[in-house]
Amino acid sequence: MVASVSLHDDHLGRADPLGKEGLAISFEFFPPREKTAEDRLLRDIRGLEALCPRFVSVTYGAGGGTKQNTQAIAARIAAETPIAPAAHLTCIDASREEVDAVARDYWNSGIRHIVAVRGDPPGGAAVYEPHPHGYAYATDLVAGLKRIADFEISVAAYPEVHPEASSAAQDLTFLKRKLDAGATRAITQFFFDPEIFLRFAERVRAAGIKIPIVAGIMPITDFQRIRRFSRHCGVTIPTELAALFDGPQQDPATCRRLAIAAAVEQCRQLCAQGQREFHFYTLNDARLAAAICTSLRERLHNCSASPCTL
Repeated sequence: MVASVSLHDDHLGRADPLGKEGLAISFEFFPPREKTAEDRLLRDIRGLEALCPRFVSVTYGAGGGTKQNTQAIAARIAAETPIAPAAHLTCIDASREEVDAVARDYWNSGIRHIVAVRGDPPGGAAVYEPHPHGYAYATDLVAGLKRIADFEISVAAYPEVHPEASSAAQDLTFLKRKLDAGATRAITQFFFDPEIFLRFAERVRAAGIKIPIVAGIMPITDFQRIRRFSRHCGVTIPTELAALFDGPQQDPATCRRLAIAAAVEQCRQLCAQGQREFHFYTLNDARLAAAICTSLRERLHNCSASPCTL
């Protein structure tokens, strides 16, 4: 068994139902393109207020393709809800001046938290080529954002190593550079094997990286879709988890129950080893994310009353 990992518990809201269990949660959404869908997404996000998430992030889209939608939704979250928004920002297909202008707009809209990532190559290109006048990598973007304003900045981390890194050691070097440039926390790529995350967290601490490491959780609502995501990102799907989902087509209600149970068990195993921060990749299914968090709280409460076994 991997040793218990001690991580930060700062900024927990006292009213947070999961805060009572010593946890901090956050959620990720992607911006829809239609106005009616945007209004519906805002209603769904407001429905998460009772969970008191630390923040809700809004992605930038492939190649920065939805950046205007991202800005609009993040600004509406800031203006219309008590939830803190975190707007994604990438290095893709933009000069430094253009990226800086977006960052200033975020700040002026009351957005104080940015998720800074390099981004995927636009147009499905196989190889990333930095913009000739842009920020080349996430480290450069973090440093540039800090020059503009005192943003809270989240960056990406990869428990199973970034597909373009030559080694796990090089991947950690890149993460440490983002920390040195001013990153506040790291949110991991999704993963399904708790042991993989815990071993990664040990390597992170051994490398002298002190910022909080937030576990990225991806509920399995469509197994074939998740399998494609995982192959693209180099994410391992444990055999027993695949066996649970990869069978005859099940009815939607059963699939949903399995998705909740699998995500809750993954989080519970991580909690048992000291992990206290979770970021849910919702795929815009806010109700499923809320159901997972509610079920997780109940599971943890029951565990505190009578010890659970792994």
